[in-house]
Amino acid sequence: MEDSIYGDARPELERIMNKLLEDIRLVRQEMSEKLGMDPVEHCLSRIKGEESMREKCRRKGLPETPESALTLIHDTIGLRIVCSFIDDIYTIRDYLAAQPDYEIINEKDYIRHAKENGYRSYHLILKVEDKYYAEIQLRTISMDTWAALEHHLKYKKKITGNEKLIQQELKRCADELASTDLSMQTLRDMIFAENNKQ
Repeated sequence: MEDSIYGDARPELERIMNKLLEDIRLVRQEMSEKLGMDPVEHCLSRIKGEESMREKCRRKGLPETPESALTLIHDTIGLRIVCSFIDDIYTIRDYLAAQPDYEIINEKDYIRHAKENGYRSYHLILKVEDKYYAEIQLRTISMDTWAALEHHLKYKKKITGNEKLIQQELKRCADELASTDLSMQTLRDMIFAENNKQ
């Protein structure tokens, strides 16, 4: 049996992932008390599988070693946090950025600056305890739904003939869902404003 690409770091990766999940639990609790509702619809976590990490090393022309997996590739640990509202994404991002054990190495705001195909999400690469890396993806329910459906359509089927029309329709759907997200955020803000008057 071949050695783990993570060497003997697997228990540490598990600990770091659990630390991240606990910090997400704490911010959810804090926001729930303030908002009267849990801001997170669901949260998924994983440590990249051995073969998936080896394949990524090969794709990037890196040796299949623990050093590559732990220091050169930055999504060894992955969290996808799906929020109900857009504002909650930025609140959680700011909370993570303020934690002393986390350093933001890279971030991409595909919500304010959507990809050409319509993809929206907020991506953070965190360096945890000055040693391990984690990729955090923050999305609304709408963004997550679109990304999942787009993934199935794009990668599970061979597209022939109508590729341009399909891309246009996917982009239109993404824009409509983004508009719905903004409307729902406005509605929540209006409801909170009314409740705070009472």
